[in-house]
Amino acid sequence: MGFRDDSDDGRDLRKPFLHTGSWYRMGSRMGSSMLGSSQAIRDSSVSVVACVMIVALGPIQFGFTSGYSSPTQSAIIKDLGLTVSELSVTIGIMLAYLLGLFVQWRVLAVLGVLPCTILIPGLFFIPESPRWLAKMGMTEDFEASLQVLRGFDADISIEVNEIKRSVASTTRRTTIRFAQLKQRRYWFPLMVGVGLLMLQQLSGINGLLFYSSTIFEAAGVKSSNVATFGLGAVQVVATAVTTWLADKAGRRLLLIVSSSGMTLSLLIVAVSFYIKDVVSSDSTLYSIMGILSVVGVVAVVVAFSLGMGPIPWVIMSEILPINIKGLGGSIATLSNWFFSWVVTMTANLLLDWSSGGTFTIYMI
Repeated sequence: MGFRDDSDDGRDLRKPFLHTGSWYRMGSRMGSSMLGSSQAIRDSSVSVVACVMIVALGPIQFGFTSGYSSPTQSAIIKDLGLTVSELSVTIGIMLAYLLGLFVQWRVLAVLGVLPCTILIPGLFFIPESPRWLAKMGMTEDFEASLQVLRGFDADISIEVNEIKRSVASTTRRTTIRFAQLKQRRYWFPLMVGVGLLMLQQLSGINGLLFYSSTIFEAAGVKSSNVATFGLGAVQVVATAVTTWLADKAGRRLLLIVSSSGMTLSLLIVAVSFYIKDVVSSDSTLYSIMGILSVVGVVAVVVAFSLGMGPIPWVIMSEILPINIKGLGGSIATLSNWFFSWVVTMTANLLLDWSSGGTFTIYMI
């Protein structure tokens, strides 16, 4: 099932826009002249490039602020692969660390505007969500959007039927209210999803990433900014490995390995800082503990990237009943960002109080 050929009126309908994007929706309300043939869409190379740039630059832009695109994570995971979005975020963080070697933080903050500048106009070229179009009853637009996303030569007939059945099944379900969340079939998977996302942030990963230079300085590293960039590079590699491992190893195993690795690594860092505080700065043991603390910090990031980073979002999207995905996803995302804010606001204060004590808290 593909696009319908509506070009028999002799008009040249080739336009460099995706036929189901925002521009198309505006044009279709003015008349049917914007509807083009499949060949016209094949010629819309500008639109395809724009889609790729949106997919790549969106998460990277969030990486410049060391943030996570939580509200859309589950959707990205389903369409682009398990941890591709997370990988793009880590690449953005690494690029920010790299630029930090050469420019001041104020300049770096201004540079964060550049991805947004590319992203905003590009949004006008992306196709509308096929599921939303199907839900709204826009059958032709829905099929056209899906064809663009899956490839011009792809057979989408099976997926079209699956989406139609899914939309029809969803519309028959009633939207639940907060009072109904007390039912076990709702509250149990919701608590699992919310709990994982809370623990993800309470592990202190954002505090570690935000204040990695401060941590490396406390560990005795002279070039803390270079070490921070190295940490970002390691995170990219670890996340890339997770992209390959995720479906092979399973969610539960990766979470167990990741959380265990983070706990052990945080213990090593905490003990190293405790020992550094009581031994002479001229001793060999002091230097060894400095090296060990750096190794522990890197191990924390690697362990996080192997499971606790991407997997909680996947599990949340998979275990929630379909009729509470919207409400449950909102609650889980709210809790995740709230505890991210708490960790970010308290990390610097805790590090000033005690480096060893900070990592002990994160370990617990």
